[in-house]
Amino acid sequence: MFKKILSLTVVLILSVFIISGCSGAPAPSTSSASESAVSTPAASTPAASTQDSGAAASKPKFAFIAGDMANESQVFAAKKFNEHAEEFGFEVSILDGRGDPQIQAQVVGNAVAQGAKVICLNPNDAKGIVPSLEAAKKAGVIVGIYGSEIMSDNPDAARDFYVTQDDIQGGQMAVKAILEKYPNGCNVVEVEGQAGHDAAIKRHDGFSKGIEGTNIKLLASMSPTQWATAEALSITEDMIVKYGKEINAVFCHWDNGATGCIEALKAAKMSDVIVIGIDGCKAGYNQVKDGSQYATISIDADKLVRGCMDVAKKVINKETFSAKNLVGFDLITQANIDKFPVPEW
Repeated sequence: MFKKILSLTVVLILSVFIISGCSGAPAPSTSSASESAVSTPAASTPAASTQDSGAAASKPKFAFIAGDMANESQVFAAKKFNEHAEEFGFEVSILDGRGDPQIQAQVVGNAVAQGAKVICLNPNDAKGIVPSLEAAKKAGVIVGIYGSEIMSDNPDAARDFYVTQDDIQGGQMAVKAILEKYPNGCNVVEVEGQAGHDAAIKRHDGFSKGIEGTNIKLLASMSPTQWATAEALSITEDMIVKYGKEINAVFCHWDNGATGCIEALKAAKMSDVIVIGIDGCKAGYNQVKDGSQYATISIDADKLVRGCMDVAKKVINKETFSAKNLVGFDLITQANIDKFPVPEW
């Protein structure tokens, strides 16, 4: 009896095993690491047809990691990366560093885990992001820097190329604009860009070197924690309290920040103080047009985007490319503003 029961048990076990093996059950999931800080792309595209999905999958993945998608310039860049994706043959995704160096470092790791062939980012911390980029390069990812540069003793170990505006030149052009208005010199306060950002560091350096040998006196410089209009307004208010009527000019590192500077000056009834900004965005353009901003130092962001995608494509195709790519500024005042198109952002 025991033998019959044992034999029956074995038969049942074997039957279950055979049925399970032939059932065609799906393989275990192999989903990629979750995305922290992912932003909705600035420009959506229609869903691909089944026929097109294979072609899309064959395109190299290009991840643009914005410094902060709350920043209008980063939103515009994201839009342009999406617009040019088809032209350069990339599958583009937009990720958000949220203005936080630690979050951006995590997002770099996520992009690598998700199979990005190219990472192009605007770093929140030019020095702090370096280890994450070095790890990405070691993983075989092509790394580009958009609108900035990193701070490293060995930058080639952390990035393949950068495409950025010449921020040293930007600071120097601010000096040129001030001297056009005050050829004999004046007193200036400087509202710098985001603390630790490469663009802010170089704009300050260019300005500091540019005023050497002139009668321009820099009363004070201060950096915000973000490229935030409200912070620029607050910094300007503090400087007005400290220096008051001594101030003849304000150099702000970005046009939307200059908006805050203008508001602080208006509140203090200091209408004779000139404001110089950088970006050439719609806010800066309109403020120059209406006379509330003396000058905007303009950069063509679309050139930066196209430059990044062009260089990345060359790296993939093993073509000759330049690791260091600088795009120049234009100084826009009321005297020449009509020669420039109205900005898109």
